[in-house]
Amino acid sequence: MPGDSLASALAQRLDIVAQAREAFAPPLAPKETGTVTHVAAGVARVSGLPGVAFEEVLAFPGGLTGIAFNVDEDEIGVVLLGDYWPLRAGDRVTRLGHVVDVPVGDALIGRLIDPTGRVLDGGPPLLSDARLPVERPAAHIMDRAPVTVPLQTGIKVIDALIPIGRGQRELILGDRQSGKTAIAVDTILNQRGKNVLCVYCAIGQRAAGVAKVVAMLREHEAMAYTVAVVTEGNDAPGLSYIAPYAATSIAEHFMAQGRDVLVVYDDLTHHARAYRELSLLLRRPPGREAFPGDIFYIHSRLLERATHLREDLGGGSLTALPIIETEAQDISAYIPTNLISITDGQIYLSPTLFELGVLPAVDVGMSVSRVGGKAQRAAYRAVAGDLKLAYAQFEELESFTRFGARLDEDTVRMIDHGRRIRACLKQPDGAPIPMPAQIAVLLALSDGLFDAVPLSDMPTAEAAVRAVAVALPDALCARLDAADTLSDADRADIVARAREALAGFVATDEQGAGG
Repeated sequence: MPGDSLASALAQRLDIVAQAREAFAPPLAPKETGTVTHVAAGVARVSGLPGVAFEEVLAFPGGLTGIAFNVDEDEIGVVLLGDYWPLRAGDRVTRLGHVVDVPVGDALIGRLIDPTGRVLDGGPPLLSDARLPVERPAAHIMDRAPVTVPLQTGIKVIDALIPIGRGQRELILGDRQSGKTAIAVDTILNQRGKNVLCVYCAIGQRAAGVAKVVAMLREHEAMAYTVAVVTEGNDAPGLSYIAPYAATSIAEHFMAQGRDVLVVYDDLTHHARAYRELSLLLRRPPGREAFPGDIFYIHSRLLERATHLREDLGGGSLTALPIIETEAQDISAYIPTNLISITDGQIYLSPTLFELGVLPAVDVGMSVSRVGGKAQRAAYRAVAGDLKLAYAQFEELESFTRFGARLDEDTVRMIDHGRRIRACLKQPDGAPIPMPAQIAVLLALSDGLFDAVPLSDMPTAEAAVRAVAVALPDALCARLDAADTLSDADRADIVARAREALAGFVATDEQGAGG
């Protein structure tokens, strides 16, 4: 009968379930738990957990995590990675058995995330099958190769006078609102089509400022090759502390694949302040300017990870552009001097030039690149030395004109030439210039072709020279990008085209060459 067969089948299944229940032995896994004894702004003190390791991740109620930062004999100082307001003394803490890590891989390109990998752009969750610790050892010295390939920023004054190479660490510093982020963003925009991935790390920035940067990157379609790692000013200081390390781990994953990566840390002043806040709350002894004694170490171990790997290791590179904010132009403060000594050069932005409308406000005399000149294209090297000398002489002589001193003709000519150099080095935000156009303008400057142009016409005259560069033959552009030296024929060809473009910009006697 059908009913008997159904009852028999059901009995068989119940017997199987009963046997499985009797055979089941729940696994016993030891679990270390501790107790919160004290909560402060961004940190907590925990008792118990005798086996916890330094920088191990701990789990708190409500999904909150933290990092074991102070491992003392009686208690643990924990840096919290999230909203700590619901946390109370007496809450239970559990070890997770691993250090803090971040997802890595191609799935992150074009996304906006926080240092733990949480999505901030409203898109779908990340589907990454790999994670890396945020703190990793730097590449060994023997694994590194010389910096030989330039990283073009698209900014004339930097590419010509303060060049950057792939694998270099170049510091950008200056007072508040002097254009530091603009230089870094323009550099990211200029990497379009150059096979360079970018990681923009915003550390403790205002939400409006971060939104503006991301909007500009999206407007110029730069998010197609960029990862944005963001912490805002109202986030927990622990997130600001781990943000640059997380961004570097993301970049190192791409570098290990043989790709070139650019990382922008905006800015390490906030990073240092977050670390100082955490250290003081955890009762670490303060030192100079209230920073703990190991503040140099947290930045040196971060920036040491920027490098160019040997060809047998893939040949990838990681270029770092850390940003630092100075106060009242004091570059001898603790954090700026630390980073100047760690990096391979610095780009200093002068508030005086900024107020005069010289943008970008790069102070050529106080800026230097200790590595990038070896990777600079020959066409730049052919003009950079003369331009830097002429510009330095102009800045020195310009001060005399303020006193109404009588100047000889040679001095007047040098001042007029310097003013035109300054006018040509001006450049608006968000408008990086291709290498052939830059070289055409710089060669015209070096040969004095702009000296007869009135200052008021300089923007138009420069645009005319850049327009001529667009029509340069492809073979000539390829030689400019690859040749070891700038040939006399190529130089003469570019100068002739520039002279023809400037034929209509000749100063009349009433206008005067001095503008």
